[in-house]
Formats: sequence, structure tokens, C-alpha cells
Amino acid sequence: MATLEDQLELAIQEVGTTILGKERAIRLALACLLARGHLLIEDLPGMGKTTLAHALARCLGLHYQRIQFTSDLLPADILGAAVYERQKETFVFHPGPIFAQLILADEINRATPKTQSALLEAMEEGQVTIEAESRELPKPFFVIATQNPAYQIGTFPLPESQLDRFLMRIELGYPDVQAERMLLEGEDRREVLARLPVSMTPAQLHEAQAKVAGVHAAPPLLDYVQALLAFSRQSNCFRGGLSPRAGLGLLRAARAWALLHRRGHVLPEDVQTVLPAVVGHRLHPGDDNLEQSSAALVKQLLNAVALPA
Repeated sequence: MATLEDQLELAIQEVGTTILGKERAIRLALACLLARGHLLIEDLPGMGKTTLAHALARCLGLHYQRIQFTSDLLPADILGAAVYERQKETFVFHPGPIFAQLILADEINRATPKTQSALLEAMEEGQVTIEAESRELPKPFFVIATQNPAYQIGTFPLPESQLDRFLMRIELGYPDVQAERMLLEGEDRREVLARLPVSMTPAQLHEAQAKVAGVHAAPPLLDYVQALLAFSRQSNCFRGGLSPRAGLGLLRAARAWALLHRRGHVLPEDVQTVLPAVVGHRLHPGDDNLEQSSAALVKQLLNAVALPA
């Protein structure tokens, strides 16, 4: 009988038939979902961001909704609204596309900050408040958002409060030569996507999430995570350190990465692997490092903190 780990590995392989040559990015995306986090994918248009989100939804058997963010999108277009129905002589709530298990917020930084903020409560609390009434969202509930680089025309940068709601930020990048050749010679990705089988049910995904919480983190491993957090807060290399939420997210992501590799305990290497995706969008250069990229800041953090003995 197939174990949860077998099913997770099968899901990775199935998604990999659509997103060629990007196994690491697929594993990070799945680890993010297992850790009950939300995912931000930042890259140029046409790199497969939307395809990755749709493929994950199909393989995990999740109800999927895509929301195209534009400059004229309103919060009610996402959340829904109460509409007066004359026959019933009352207001009836019409739910928006947010009421799905996996939401693709496509090109999220093309919407105004007001519309972006409509996702905050949903991502943090798993509910939305409309007309003074809180409404539960389906479970599990995930947001996968894509955004184009900030230098492109018509983008609104995500505020830090919004960025912090995403457990991970990843990039897909260009495919390697072999993967691109397979893309050119193969079928249309939409046809491959339409044939993807369901590898897990939402109930099995929920079970896997519960198993992530049980992955053991030894005291020296926790010391290592705390040392990373402390250095980010005390060093002049960074403008503001990592929050407790970031620390908890880092540990959850490391546990999920360990589970994907069939281990019941977290290694320091697991923390190091997920660290760039978890903290890269949370670290900002200090006055002495204004020109440094997020990748350079993460490398500086890793080099400054010794591994546990």
C-alpha cells in the first residue's frame, strides 16, 4: 500500500511532466503547501508560474480558482458581495472566487494596494469578513500568487505586511537546454496539464500536513534557527531582523522538506535549503549593504551563523 510519502513523490513526478526541469522549485512549492503556507512566485511572464499552480491543484485534487489581478480589480471582485434580491426582499451574499481551496492570484502586483489588502485576512485567518459577518474559507486553503518583476510597467510593489503573509517566494527561471528542447518537441503544456491524474485527495493532504507537525526538531537544531534569527536582528547588515512569524515559518518549511525526503527529523541542511525561499523576501539591506540582492543577504546570513555541533 502506498504511503503518504509515496503519494507526495508521485505528485512531484506528475507535476514535473508539465513543468520540465524544475524539480527543486516543485519540491519547494509542495513543501510550502505542506507547511500550511502561501507561495509567491516572482518571474518574467511566460516562465510557467500559472501552469505550476494549476498542476499542483490538479494533482492534489483541490478546488481551483484563478483571479487575474488588474489595476481596476476591486476587493468585492475577489471576496464577493451582498446583492439585494427583490423577490426575497433581502440582501443575499454571492461568494467571490476566494471561496476555493487553491487560489491563483495571477500578477498580484498589477492590482492596487487596496485590492491586494483584500487577501490579508483570508491568508492569515482562513476567513473573510464582509458586511460585519465572518465567513469561513474552505479547508485546506492556499494562495499561490505570481508577480512580475517590479521594473515592469504597471506594477504596484507589495507592502511588507503583504509579503510577510507568504511563507515562501521562489523563482522558476529559464529552463536548461535539455528541458527547453523537450518543451519545443513535445505537446502543448495545456494538453499535458489536462491529463494530469489526481495523486492525492484533500483529506490525504491534510493528513500529510499533520505529519509535518510531528517531524522532530532536536534542541541543537532549534538553537541553530534561533541563532539565525538573532543575527538578522543584531547585525547592521540588515534593516530590521526576522520576525517570530518568520522563525516559525522557517521551522515548518524545514520540517516539510524533511518529510518530502522521507525523514522523521530535521537536519541543519533542511533549514539551509528552505532558508532562501523563506527569508529572501523578508530581509532588507542595511545602510552599509544597500546594493546587495536578497540572495546575497541570505548568503551573508548563512555564512555568519555556524552549524550546530
